[in-house]
Amino acid sequence: MSWSDDPAVVALGGGHGLSASLTALRRLTSDLTAVVTVADNGGSSGRLRAEFGVLPPGDLRMALAALCGDDRWGQTWAKVLQHRFESDGDMNGHAVGNLLIVALWELLDDHVAGLDWVGGLLGARGRVLPMAVSPLDITAEVRGADPEAPDAVTLVRGQVEVATTPGEVLDVRLEPADPQACPEAVRAIANADWVVLGPGSWYSSVIPHLLVPGLREALAGTTARIVVTMNLEAQPGETDGFTPEDHLDVLRRHAPELRIHTVVADRAAVGVPDRIAAAVEALGARLVLEDVALAGAPGQHDPEKLARAYARVVGAN
Repeated sequence: MSWSDDPAVVALGGGHGLSASLTALRRLTSDLTAVVTVADNGGSSGRLRAEFGVLPPGDLRMALAALCGDDRWGQTWAKVLQHRFESDGDMNGHAVGNLLIVALWELLDDHVAGLDWVGGLLGARGRVLPMAVSPLDITAEVRGADPEAPDAVTLVRGQVEVATTPGEVLDVRLEPADPQACPEAVRAIANADWVVLGPGSWYSSVIPHLLVPGLREALAGTTARIVVTMNLEAQPGETDGFTPEDHLDVLRRHAPELRIHTVVADRAAVGVPDRIAAAVEALGARLVLEDVALAGAPGQHDPEKLARAYARVVGAN
């Protein structure tokens, strides 16, 4: 399955959601660029970020692994990248791919060049870029973060903390507030035929792209058709209780100038179809409802089904 004209596609996000969209998209086009959030402050990524002052490599590693081919070479390297050490010492929890990426960054003193070299080693079917050239922190205004003060609004700092907060996220910001966008990412968006935003943790992986001024301007000015891929369910903590329409409203509030072409959603996950249809129509977009859920894995997209949905989007054009 592939698109006959091999369009230039840029996918934005982070974590498992971006991995799902990349695994789907690499089956359809060879001209694929991932633009990845760089605000992770937990686990192996957080430790390496704190120790070496580099971008957190974890989400970048996951994107590279998702771009590995289905052949023996690709799948072996994907497993190597994702392998985590288990020990009683300082190496416990570190992912091999994180260490490889940071090593190349130190040798080349260039984040983009380092990622390109890792991609070349893997035979990755696409390119992986950071959304900004320096590490970022996510902060959020949260109502009810303290269960004993359910109406109090407090500031929660850190991607991990925002993603797991027990309260209601009201707004998110980046620190610093005006980070420099990765120039290669800006060019990729400007030259794209299609841009795919989501799925992923809405406040900590998807919305942050719209908070980087250079990326937001590129997204507002691109001639590419923008596709929003909806999550299969609300994320406990970060978007607990959100409907699909709520997710779209958050997107609209953070980037009202964004011209969305298509919204892809799972037929069984949308609740009342008329409601999301009305919300999508209000955005001036069209709705594509498909079965894109992975059987037996709640909340996870099936890359093969998602590839078919994307193929339908481009085919309908």
